[in-house]
Amino acid sequence: MPPALPRPRPALALRWAALLGACLVALLIMGLAPSTAGAHNPPPPMLHIDTALRAQGIGNQFPSQAPATTVRLPDEWARTRGGLASPAWYRVQLPPLGSPGEDGLYALFVAHVCSNLEVYLNGERVHSGGRMSPPYTHNCNHPQLVPLPSVLLNREVNTVDLRVVGYPLAEVGSRQRAGALSGLVVGPQSELEARHAQLTALQVHAPQAVSATLLLMGGFMFVLGFINRRESHLAYFGALSVGWALVDSRLWLRQMPLGHSATEFLVCAMLGFITWAAVQFLLRYAGVRHRTVDIALPVQCALLAVSLVVAGPQRLYEVASLWYLVLALEVVAAALWHLQHQRHVRSVWVMGSLLSVAAVAGFTEFAAQWSGTRPLAAHVAQLVMPVVFVLVGLRLVQQHGRALHHAVQDKTLLEQRVREATAEIERNFRQMAELRVEQVTERERKRIAADLHDDLGAKLLTIVHTSDSERISTLAREALEEMRLSVRGLSGRPVRLADALGDWRAEVVSRLGQAGIEGEWEAPEDLPQTLSARAYVQTTRILREATSNVIKHSGASHCMVTAAITEGDLLFVVQDNGEGIGAEIDGRMDRGHGLASMKNRAKQLNGQCLVESGPGYGTVIRLTVPLESATQPS
Repeated sequence: MPPALPRPRPALALRWAALLGACLVALLIMGLAPSTAGAHNPPPPMLHIDTALRAQGIGNQFPSQAPATTVRLPDEWARTRGGLASPAWYRVQLPPLGSPGEDGLYALFVAHVCSNLEVYLNGERVHSGGRMSPPYTHNCNHPQLVPLPSVLLNREVNTVDLRVVGYPLAEVGSRQRAGALSGLVVGPQSELEARHAQLTALQVHAPQAVSATLLLMGGFMFVLGFINRRESHLAYFGALSVGWALVDSRLWLRQMPLGHSATEFLVCAMLGFITWAAVQFLLRYAGVRHRTVDIALPVQCALLAVSLVVAGPQRLYEVASLWYLVLALEVVAAALWHLQHQRHVRSVWVMGSLLSVAAVAGFTEFAAQWSGTRPLAAHVAQLVMPVVFVLVGLRLVQQHGRALHHAVQDKTLLEQRVREATAEIERNFRQMAELRVEQVTERERKRIAADLHDDLGAKLLTIVHTSDSERISTLAREALEEMRLSVRGLSGRPVRLADALGDWRAEVVSRLGQAGIEGEWEAPEDLPQTLSARAYVQTTRILREATSNVIKHSGASHCMVTAAITEGDLLFVVQDNGEGIGAEIDGRMDRGHGLASMKNRAKQLNGQCLVESGPGYGTVIRLTVPLESATQPS
């Protein structure tokens, strides 16, 4: 027995998954813990603002002379402003706020603004989210908490102006990156800080942590799969993880390294690369490589990039939306094919569960893209997809480690088997003498077969063609056929089952016809199996004997021979409409009419020959020959 090897810990992947989950929970708890400020004195109520006065204009003051309209918040530019460019001004009037609480500060909370904003309180700027000229600072996923200085607050009505800059829908690849402003909340800063921290953890810190994990794991998986070419699915999964981490970076990166148009183009083009990696991973993980898919996916990536360039920045959203639908359908089709192809694998339920979770998250994100709203489920869906990738990656690493463990174990077993094989070879050397005798015997059989064919066969053939006696000619022809059959058995060459069935059909139908019996033959065609020479000879003799019994003893006018392949066996049924076997013969069936020889020959082939008969009901002979033994060389 080989020495026991340490087994890999199967719970390693689960521990990593639990650690990742704990990190995410810790990030969320940062914003979920309720504030203790004001525990003794209840804080003033929050002021939720869902309407504002909107106007368009440049400068650092609200354009009072420009036409203004009242809009409801959230205000999605894709629906309310069409293709109008930035900036847009929003004005809200705050009623008297009263005492702000223990910390003495009020704040304005903006859950979502895209791309950036500045806040003015009573004409004075109190907050700027960053760059307000193209390329704008990207704050679409960064909630804004704006303290309202007490020195600027009036006792009566206060005016808050928000200058928002963003991009029209046509110039972005996703509706969530178009210009927009959510509803506003004004209240004590101590209370709003908890909400701000919660959303920041969910929309910024958690995607950062997951993207970093995905990037590191994806790079490791890509290198691992690139080194081990037989496990190419690891390389494709690594490329998928890295690509997804790069695309997800737009959720938390505020300053893009490139301009807006170049960044949007790269993000959209990267989705083609991600689809390429995802489809190839699902196929290769199932052990399938399709040449057409290998060619079509990179061509599709090139077509996606070309179509985006041809459409230009002003029509980016239309082209990108069409490609999103095509790419999503491709990934769904590949996932369904993977599950169908792997349905017999015991662990397919794990992959199926992860793919189902990813599908739900993808559908939620897709619905949010088309609806333009951003519910909490959409933010969670953005985290679910990369977390699923991390779990799949951990499972793949676990499987790879288990495979390495098995490889080491197999190596140890191989070394032991080499030692056993060496001992076996030594024993085989002692048996070489016997093998040489068998080889000499085989050569002698072939020599005898050749002599019979060349000498005796030629003489019998001469008798057949030169004899004036019909009886002698017939006997010589039968002897020639028997001699040829014996020669074939001695030669040891296998026979195609289809050819054997053709020979048997020709012989049986011909003999029955010569005896005035109507013969009928049914057998399958184009069978790929082969018969050993021994099986062919024995089966031929059994069929000959069965045919002879029908001709000589049955008194039949019709005989049906059926051949079939049933459960790995070659089955013959010979049925006539003759007189059957009488009671005086039934007691000695195994001794008369060649039935005993037929059964013995079938037994030599590990088969059986059964005879069913009754006076006046004809006779049925069932011959069963196992194909496994019949296809072994004699």
